[in-house]
Amino acid sequence: MSVRLSMAPLRVLCIHGYRQNGSSFREKTGALRKLLKKQLELVYITAPLTVQTEEAPNQENSSVPAAGGDEEPRGWWFSDIQARSFSAQQHCEKSSGLDDSISAVREAVKTQGPFDGVLGFSQGAAFVAMLCSLQEQKLELEFNFRFAILVAGFRSACEEHQKFYDAPLQIPSLHVFGLEDRVIPDSMSRDLLPCFQDPQLLIHPGGHFVPAAAAHRQMYQDFLKRFQ
Repeated sequence: MSVRLSMAPLRVLCIHGYRQNGSSFREKTGALRKLLKKQLELVYITAPLTVQTEEAPNQENSSVPAAGGDEEPRGWWFSDIQARSFSAQQHCEKSSGLDDSISAVREAVKTQGPFDGVLGFSQGAAFVAMLCSLQEQKLELEFNFRFAILVAGFRSACEEHQKFYDAPLQIPSLHVFGLEDRVIPDSMSRDLLPCFQDPQLLIHPGGHFVPAAAAHRQMYQDFLKRFQ
């Protein structure tokens, strides 16, 4: 059994937003990696669902450039099954692709884990809440995350996803959102808070991005120190 050295960085699985991929999210979080390089080792994966390139950027991701690098833009589930598209504001009875995405995370945990925590952005943060629910319901025995960081997260508007919100999640969580976010308004991120038992908050004055200014370092560190 591996024993964690007290000062070893925490390994965190990173879940990108809609129309991003692992490579583009890594680029977008370069400042965060630098800010917390002593605390965290960030490991990035790419969602299995390919987003049609002709799809216009929707509300969920309009301020985030399309995926970069050699990978295509991806997503974790589609709220519009026929169009194979996603909007955080779209109410739907059923979605498509979520099971494939859960399988992708399961495989990543098996092959690249173990992970101390999980971090998600936008659609990825909404997905992280679902992963934590599956872990606590003991429906995914491979998952063993000790904490979750949800940036610009929200509660899914899809009816079949409401099962993930039946009981407040016990996992320690840090919820990060911007007061000027026009993609996922802060009201949507606040709606997710009651789904967690004791949510910690990092609220910043900016928009739809992962904040990593020097002023934020202490708040991240205060949350992470109990897991070191």
